[in-house]
Amino acid sequence: MRKLLVGVALLAVVAAACGEDSDTASPADTGTETTSTSTSAAPATAADCAAGATFVKDGTLTVGTDSPAYPPYFQGGAEKGSEWELNDPNTGEGFEAAVAYEIATRLGFSADQVEWIVVPWTQSFAPGPKAFDFDINQTEFSEKRAQQVDFSESYYDANQAIVVVKGTPIASATSVEDLADYKLATQIGTTSADLIENYIGTTAGTYQTLRDAVAAINAGQADGLVVDYPTALYMADPYVQQVKDSIVLAQFPSDAVEGGAYFATVQAKDSPLTPCIDLALQEMKGDGTLEAITQEWLSEKTNVGEVPVWSA
Repeated sequence: MRKLLVGVALLAVVAAACGEDSDTASPADTGTETTSTSTSAAPATAADCAAGATFVKDGTLTVGTDSPAYPPYFQGGAEKGSEWELNDPNTGEGFEAAVAYEIATRLGFSADQVEWIVVPWTQSFAPGPKAFDFDINQTEFSEKRAQQVDFSESYYDANQAIVVVKGTPIASATSVEDLADYKLATQIGTTSADLIENYIGTTAGTYQTLRDAVAAINAGQADGLVVDYPTALYMADPYVQQVKDSIVLAQFPSDAVEGGAYFATVQAKDSPLTPCIDLALQEMKGDGTLEAITQEWLSEKTNVGEVPVWSA
């Protein structure tokens, strides 16, 4: 899908992008937009960097994601009638919700200064102005997308995986080569679709939304479903079975996607906030916070068992 190792940002990029400093307080503290008035050394912390950034709303960090907000990235449920299907990110529960709130803290915002908005996934990396400061939605970096928007460094290095129904012919496959004769479904525009066509070597059956792709395999219209590994684990969890009577047949290495696959936050093109988010992620990696979040919400929440890695 939209698509656990650490990616490292180039310090030169951070220095160039964050090279201006301000004597005024962060908008997270004052509720007012500030601009840089002097040049100095690169900011030492994400909060220092954010003091020179501008935001969609003064005193607020606006964060986008799509709805449905799928587990394990978002959890905690949603109130009836909410704009959020499945899970409301405001609970702070789930991997990406926890990452987003930790980034906010590092930038100098409190939890009640974070505002979540619904942003359809494909719109998050489309060209043009953005209604969010950053978007977090299992979006994998790609060179093509990076021509239209900014990406942070990695907050999760993501393998892809394939979900199949038990007892079907594809469930007997034992290699990447064995998959080429089957119809494999995924969401349109994803790196999962690229993997199906370029790594497995068959035509991807693409659907407008992930929900549609799940419905296709449940209806027997597709033999397998290719999504990012954590989503596959959730879909085939014996206590969930979003894909009915399913298993995670295999996962594919990160380099199965050209350039490697990793999740990154999305910002408007040339956003002054991008280097600040990179600094926040570097802080989270350096003190073990990101690893702890990953362990809590991804590594320790699977009931699927060990899944083999298939390489072409």
